[in-house]
Amino acid sequence: MIIGVPKEIKIQEYRVGMTPAGVDTLTKQGHKVYIETNAGTGSGFSDESYTSVGAEILNTAKEVYAIAEMIVKVKEPLAAEFPYIKAGQILFTYFHFAASKELTEAMMKSQAVCIAYETVELPDRSLPLLVPMSEVAGRMAINVGAYYLGKPFGGKGKLLGGVPGVRPAEVLVLGGGIVGTQAAKMAAGLGASVTIMDNNLTRLRYLSDVMPSNVVTQYSTELAIRELLPTVDLVIGAVLLPGAKAPNLIKRTDLALMEPGTVVVDVAVDQGGCIETCKPTTHENPVFTIDNVLHYCVANMPGAVPQTSTRALTQATLPYALAIANKGWEIACAENPALAKGLNIRAGKILHKGVSEAFNA
Repeated sequence: MIIGVPKEIKIQEYRVGMTPAGVDTLTKQGHKVYIETNAGTGSGFSDESYTSVGAEILNTAKEVYAIAEMIVKVKEPLAAEFPYIKAGQILFTYFHFAASKELTEAMMKSQAVCIAYETVELPDRSLPLLVPMSEVAGRMAINVGAYYLGKPFGGKGKLLGGVPGVRPAEVLVLGGGIVGTQAAKMAAGLGASVTIMDNNLTRLRYLSDVMPSNVVTQYSTELAIRELLPTVDLVIGAVLLPGAKAPNLIKRTDLALMEPGTVVVDVAVDQGGCIETCKPTTHENPVFTIDNVLHYCVANMPGAVPQTSTRALTQATLPYALAIANKGWEIACAENPALAKGLNIRAGKILHKGVSEAFNA
């Protein structure tokens, strides 16, 4: 199969769809890989590191899309890329369709085969291609939250872990999945007082067993969330419904319950956000303030640490990309139910229930 890896064009997105190690694996199995020039430089991979393992370099994204049977990316195609996409072409990337009607309609119109990393799902309901970026984003959420709690940046002026004789900051984590777990671990490690909320009692029991003593679990209800907001310093939105739009757990009216300078970091922004006032931001302009509450809603957080993120992502996606390349998407999906769940759009039709429900399609 002919595989193309274009350069990511989202603002300050430094990741790339595949490492040289991934390319090496594909070329050794007889596949042809084309990389857009400088696609990997943000992640520390030169064009020469790709050509040394058998890839060819093309000058433009247009050329990559034109020649490739399968495109392997990190982020969803942007409007500038829509004209390049061909009918029947396989796009293997993060799409998060439920958060963008424009993207969904464009991919339907393109007649491409859209396989979304975020909805590939194993029998135990885990999401193997979302996990590595969720781990990165969960850990980063605490780093950026702690930074923006600083008074010069709009926060309350609290040190996350406090000091002897001074109470630590209060952190509320909404969601006990991969993002929430990693965020709670990081916050706890820095000495914060952490509450992690979920509506899955089995998950809460597990977290209660494995988390340190400065992390408490609580069953998530609208009332329970509102009761905590007046005392919280940092809120991490970490709720994910695979393929579907995230639920709004904190409403616009709830912001009035929070003290000025409270920080919210909505990691679920890719799926519409679990905080109603969330809107996607960029690394260039990451924050905005509503009702004296500072919002950090960067839609590609792991893009800020590409040397870690790109390696972690390729390790997860490569076996699936290899299966598609070796067998074609139809056989690969037929043989692997987990990969089949990643099939969101094909021949102009939405195939994923969550995406369909998001747009009443």
